Amino acid sequence: MAGLPFRRPAELLRLLSLWGPVVVWMAAIFTVSSSSPASLPRLSAPGSAAAHAFEYAVLAVAVLRALTGADLARITGGRVLQAVAFSFVYGLTDEVHQAFVPGRTPQLLDVAADAAGAAAGAALVWAWSIVLAVRTGRHAG
Repeated sequence: MAGLPFRRPAELLRLLSLWGPVVVWMAAIFTVSSSSPASLPRLSAPGSAAAHAFEYAVLAVAVLRALTGADLARITGGRVLQAVAFSFVYGLTDEVHQAFVPGRTPQLLDVAADAAGAAAGAALVWAWSIVLAVRTGRHAG
């Protein structure tokens, strides 16, 4: 397998199992944001914010899972920030993308909901990892 960045097929499968869900979820977000508003269910502003927050909470959790190799014990504040930053930047690009979709417009409130959802999702998983570490005696101190 000369020329491939992976020495074994197992390494490629591991990479795909970690980052595949991230790519699939990003594609799902892109697909929904590519749709005209007429083809989507109508949501009130709070419903729209909740939908954005949920979408990006899931994205941040998927990114955090990939960054930590699906190991809750490897979650750190830095990795949480990386997952949130990744999700936030993707949210920004999604809003820019919507500027080119007929009937859609970019919204700063959507970006705020995306960031809040990403932060909440990643923080909840981080908190859960701390609870599990304490319960199993793996916590520091």
